[in-house]
Amino acid sequence: MKYPILKVICTVALCLFLGQKATAQDYRKLTIDDFQGVPHSVGDGVIAYTNCSIDFRYEATRQRGYYQLNFHIRLLMNRNRSWMDKSKVTSPEMLSEILRHEQGHYFIAYMEQQELLRAVSQTVFQADYQYVAQAIFNRIDAKYKQLNTDYDTDTQHMVNREQQNSWNAYFQKRMAYMPAGS
Repeated sequence: MKYPILKVICTVALCLFLGQKATAQDYRKLTIDDFQGVPHSVGDGVIAYTNCSIDFRYEATRQRGYYQLNFHIRLLMNRNRSWMDKSKVTSPEMLSEILRHEQGHYFIAYMEQQELLRAVSQTVFQADYQYVAQAIFNRIDAKYKQLNTDYDTDTQHMVNREQQNSWNAYFQKRMAYMPAGS
């Protein structure tokens, strides 16, 4: 080979790319049991609230001028902070609609988790790994917080059925393109 240094650089780059590790759990369907919190009276007709968070942790190991980070990125369904005013649920059909809308909020958090996993696995970390990892998290978190707000605004907290159906179709399409094992 005429360019042995290029071969070494490509090999090192491939090792760096494959060297980042990340763990996460699978997607799941919400049930009424996921809403254990005390209902809040927010005055705008909201019947349920889904509280999810992303637990973003990592361990760093220095290896030959770069840092290998082992990420643990968990999507947490905070059951004690999520609530449903069950006194306003008048039928099994209504419960199904509420759960489907709240599933959308959970799916948005799941998409955030998956994007974080992809982003960190494609990043080569140097000495500024803490800053870079936090910047990745902040950028992606802001994107999905806005998406979550847009979801409730567009659907008017599921009251606008036409918009809710559009979002449901969007979620289905996104789920179809999630990586295997998601």
